[in-house]
Amino acid sequence: MKKITILTLACFIIFAFFISCKKEVAPPEPPPPPPPPAPVVEEQPVVEEVVEEVVEEVVEEPKLTEEEIYLQKSLEEMNVEVPLQMIHFDFDKFFIRDDAKPVLEANAEWLKKFTTIKIKIEGHCDERGTEEYNLALGERRSKSTVDYLVSLGISPDRMTIISYGKSQPLDPAHNEIAWQKNRRSQLKITGK
Repeated sequence: MKKITILTLACFIIFAFFISCKKEVAPPEPPPPPPPPAPVVEEQPVVEEVVEEVVEEVVEEPKLTEEEIYLQKSLEEMNVEVPLQMIHFDFDKFFIRDDAKPVLEANAEWLKKFTTIKIKIEGHCDERGTEEYNLALGERRSKSTVDYLVSLGISPDRMTIISYGKSQPLDPAHNEIAWQKNRRSQLKITGK
């Protein structure tokens, strides 16, 4: 038993030796928490602007003036539109009445706008009086119309006159209303 006791004692000493030699090991520290995630910044795709410079040969058509456009019409088309208004006269008179002056002023403005237009001024009368007398009166009416337009700046070279006397009434009736309509100067476009 001595051997067992020695052996037990030896085991105890060895065990004590190991226990005493054992270093105290601290429990492992927990790993540090991970750093907070960096804010996510989405990268914007780089957009390169590509500016294409397109050089087109611009062929501009010549711009037509209002006069050039208007002059493309036929004389018949122009006269159907009646851009120039007629004026009326008192019985047996050829002077320009006050109500006719604004009409002739508007006609003159139109003629100034369309500088190449040529016109014919027709003198007309009512049915009363002789043919010869009315032809002469119609001519005086045409002439006074030309004179007024010339006073407004229209060249006399652009105007011709003619008298129809009583041969072309607007209204064929035989009363004062018809006669008032028939005593007139009409302006017709004859050239461009």
